[in-house]
Amino acid sequence: MTEQEERTGRDETEEERADRRWLELIQEVRVAQTGVQILFGFLLTVVFTTKYDTLDDTDQTIYIVTVILGAAATGALIGPVSLHRVVSGRRIKPQAVDWASRLTSVGLVLLLATMASALLLILRVAMDDDLVPWLVAGVVVWYVVCWFVLPLWTRRRYTE
Repeated sequence: MTEQEERTGRDETEEERADRRWLELIQEVRVAQTGVQILFGFLLTVVFTTKYDTLDDTDQTIYIVTVILGAAATGALIGPVSLHRVVSGRRIKPQAVDWASRLTSVGLVLLLATMASALLLILRVAMDDDLVPWLVAGVVVWYVVCWFVLPLWTRRRYTE
């Protein structure tokens, strides 16, 4: 490898780079898709339990918001697959990868909101305590640090 290649990264064409980025993105999306689909499936069953009818209006509203957020997150995280299928063979993979990456980022934010909302509902029902909002806020901060702050810090710190 030449010194120039070491400084600039991989020696690949735009198409090869798009192929590599696509494969990496799909692997990442698989993890998030599985989680959001399991969570969303579970959320869909809650309304059919006897406990749902005993929830107060606030908790039922939190549940409805959580289901909507889960549906939106599922759509955004499955979106890259549909995008790829629709544009496949059109010689626009670099642009498709960029849009799929954006959809994935939106999906992660929606997944964060879904998980926070679900946690709020579960802890409100389980604890009935003034500590619940603080616990949820702590978990949200943890997710934000793990999912966004640390990756952005790493990118900034180690990118020339």
